[in-house]
Amino acid sequence: MLPERYPAAPALDVEDVTVVLGDRTVLWDIDAVVPRRTLCAVVGPNGAGKTTFIRAVIGLLQPISGRIRIMGESFAQACRHVAYVPQRSGLDWDFPATVLDVATMGTYTSLPWWRPLGSEQRRRAKAALETVGLSDLASRSIGELSGGQQQRVLLARALAQEPELFLLDEPFQGVDAASEASILATLTSLRDSGRTVIVVHHDLHTVAERFDRAILLNVRKIADGPVSECMTESNLRRTFGARVGFDERNTAPRSMATDA
Repeated sequence: MLPERYPAAPALDVEDVTVVLGDRTVLWDIDAVVPRRTLCAVVGPNGAGKTTFIRAVIGLLQPISGRIRIMGESFAQACRHVAYVPQRSGLDWDFPATVLDVATMGTYTSLPWWRPLGSEQRRRAKAALETVGLSDLASRSIGELSGGQQQRVLLARALAQEPELFLLDEPFQGVDAASEASILATLTSLRDSGRTVIVVHHDLHTVAERFDRAILLNVRKIADGPVSECMTESNLRRTFGARVGFDERNTAPRSMATDA
């Protein structure tokens, strides 16, 4: 576990972050706080900067201004305690690896470069596959998996790392209903066990029903906080415009906003 040098610090604290790619400002002056032990969604329309936000948090993109802290630490200090699950569509599923191979990759961060994998790493990988329901497919090539199974093996890799903070980019995109339910149940269980989970997601109804908090982005931050407070009709229309509909009985968002 992450040393408690800053026990009162939130899981994620983003201050005045701006990210520019080429000649385009992708994120502008973003402030957001995610408390520990929460399930938080990052939502917004196509091109809003959601994936950029996640990549900036994990150091894959360098903001031109601002500061990002993970449980009070810089990413360089906290990186071993952060797991990132990228979009499934951007990966090479023809790579010659088995399901167990991929899950085991999540244990590499806990080993010095000179030490081979041991029984503890194999135990963690197998336990992760058990959690996501893929134990029976441990020896199968990843190229033979369905979309939902591929997403679950990526989650298993993150679980095997045993991090404090999980960041997932569109984990429900292109998966079947059973896999979506399984993944969401796993993420909820992680939250309940004291972990923090941040998910880029486009299904506003699921966010409203199942998530604790949300960050609404459209280049700028529109709102962040508890779902009941920030996912108002006004904030959602500012985020998505006329593309958002509302249930006439309870004003819950009912549309789905596509993104990457």
